[in-house]
Amino acid sequence: MELRHLRYFQVLAQTLNFTRAAELLHIAQPPLSRQIKQLEDELGVLLLERGRPLKLTDAGRFFHEHSSALLEQLSKVSDNTRRIGLGEKTWLGIGFAPSTLYGVLPELIRRLRSGNSLELELGLSEMTTLQQVQALKSGRIDIGFGRMRIDDTAIIQTVLTQDRLVAALPVGHPLLARPISLRELAKEPFVLYPGNPRPSYADHVIALFESYGSSIQVAQWTNELQTAIGLVAAGIGVTLVPASVQLLHRDDIGFTPIVEDNATSPIILSRRAGDVSPGLNHCLQIIEALLSRPLHS
Repeated sequence: MELRHLRYFQVLAQTLNFTRAAELLHIAQPPLSRQIKQLEDELGVLLLERGRPLKLTDAGRFFHEHSSALLEQLSKVSDNTRRIGLGEKTWLGIGFAPSTLYGVLPELIRRLRSGNSLELELGLSEMTTLQQVQALKSGRIDIGFGRMRIDDTAIIQTVLTQDRLVAALPVGHPLLARPISLRELAKEPFVLYPGNPRPSYADHVIALFESYGSSIQVAQWTNELQTAIGLVAAGIGVTLVPASVQLLHRDDIGFTPIVEDNATSPIILSRRAGDVSPGLNHCLQIIEALLSRPLHS
């Protein structure tokens, strides 16, 4: 299937007339008919009822609606690509771990999307810190927000904040009545995330318990924060989450503080060493304003 098939079909679906569609497309009618027949053969269904008047089949109506959206999106991508190539617009790729969405990141995105002289086009990708490092090196993103420290000379990392960790437990759990220690929490079955790729936030949690001579029994691994929270609500186990996650305000889970002072998880900004692109610099300036302090490598 080629783009011309989609474009030809769109015009025909709008006119429902082969002669008129051919005129609008500046081609003869026989080639148009052949192209539409090729499209139907590839899809394995009829898109048109060839009577008088010409009508779309149910499959044709479905294909018309969804291919219209595809072509519209392709047009926007092509236009933005052209503008970025001509320097009229700046592309900024942002990678983020899900739990960082409860910190500085939402306000950063709001400010980046507001009017600015750079005409920024944002690309947002959910990924772990390890995936962010790989994406930074390949140029797929320009900045990342995660929770793991990575030793790599090609990447500059800056700790933005230290989030206190809290225990997430199902509503009614007796440990919700007061702040608890990690040793107490280690006696509970655990829902741990993410399972892959590693190293990850899960390794940070495991190391935190081990630093106090405790180990946790993982009842369930999952790859997403939201899934872990849902499994906690279902009574599968407990988990540790950044305190900012309490903004979720769920009725089926509760949160309680951890007494140990070092029960924290950092939000870490990662970027390519030597990158001085205008989009990245603009982003860093906004972050500095939000934190009321300069960023240092």
